[in-house]
Amino acid sequence: MESTWLVLLSLALGLGVGAGFVLLLHVAERHGRRASEVVNPAVPDGIDQVLDALETAGVVLDPSNNVIKTSPGALTLGLVWHQQLVHPELLELARQVRQTGEPISEDLVLSRGPFGDASMRFRVRLARLGTRYVLLLAEDRTEAFRLDEVRRDFVANISHELKTPIASVGLLAEALDKAADEPEQVRRFANRLTTESARLGRMTQEIIELSRLQAQDALAEPENLSVDDIVAAAVDQSRVVAEAERITIVIGKKSGARVFGDEALLTVAVHNLVANAVNYSLEGSRVGVGVRLQKGIVEITVTDQGVGIAEADLDRVFERFFRVDQARSRHTGGTGLGLSIVKHVVQNHGGDIRVWSQPGSGSTFTIRLPEAAEPIIEPRPNKPRPVARAAAGDTL
Repeated sequence: MESTWLVLLSLALGLGVGAGFVLLLHVAERHGRRASEVVNPAVPDGIDQVLDALETAGVVLDPSNNVIKTSPGALTLGLVWHQQLVHPELLELARQVRQTGEPISEDLVLSRGPFGDASMRFRVRLARLGTRYVLLLAEDRTEAFRLDEVRRDFVANISHELKTPIASVGLLAEALDKAADEPEQVRRFANRLTTESARLGRMTQEIIELSRLQAQDALAEPENLSVDDIVAAAVDQSRVVAEAERITIVIGKKSGARVFGDEALLTVAVHNLVANAVNYSLEGSRVGVGVRLQKGIVEITVTDQGVGIAEADLDRVFERFFRVDQARSRHTGGTGLGLSIVKHVVQNHGGDIRVWSQPGSGSTFTIRLPEAAEPIIEPRPNKPRPVARAAAGDTL
């Protein structure tokens, strides 16, 4: 009897130990699965594909703010570095989303990357993704803000610049009326009125030209053009003014270079550079215009021996309405839009423009454009000569 109890007790102990062991295995498995989920978290189905397709920035954060999934745009824009969000502002927004459960949208100014100096403007939106994750979407709006600022500045500048000639026209017209009985005064006021109206017309035309250059179809039908012909046409437009100031314009030897583009626009761009060189040159000096071809790049260079440009102004000479010498620009009728037009023309043709200058020694402006191949002129097919048919009664 005693041996039977011992057997039953041993059996009970064995079952208990086995059940405890199984329970320990189950607990260990659950802990292991949780640890695996923390180490290798998985985002909900479909999020990977969505982030991969995003052109903007997209980031998925886990409860510890680790970046477990990111779009290429987030890396390019410098929002993520070493699997962490770079900016504490974004981490604070993620904390608020977890706390309230409500989506958040904000406009932020952030640096580009952890060490970037340039500020960028973003429109960010954060929301919960399931129960554990936070989804962050960021749209780069830096260029949109820049264009908006340019538009506002442009409108403000136009308003300011148009005030002077419009006011002058009004005052001169009033002076003409009062001096009706004085022929000499009438002639003087009439000449000034003609000058101001011409300046106003020039400014209006250049504003229209700038607006057209900023349109997407500015080069709707580019052609294969001779750069030498463009330079010759541009220089011819400035010869009369140059001769009146005893300024010699010298053109270098023909280059044979060709570019794709709009002939009228390129002629305007080169003419603006030549006209500027003449206006800012000293009487009796020279202006040089040359073309050279170097490694597939066509360079059009305009050099003067004029007053030059201070180093502090070199970065601003292509801004709208910027004038190096306000008094001289007023005297020559300059609008401050010429170099801005040159810059836009060159950019629309896939090139760039550079400037070198030294006060008292002159300036050199260089337009750089991609070379175009020589046009292929296919020979016309030889047409068969018509066979004369004899009329009735004629002999061949």
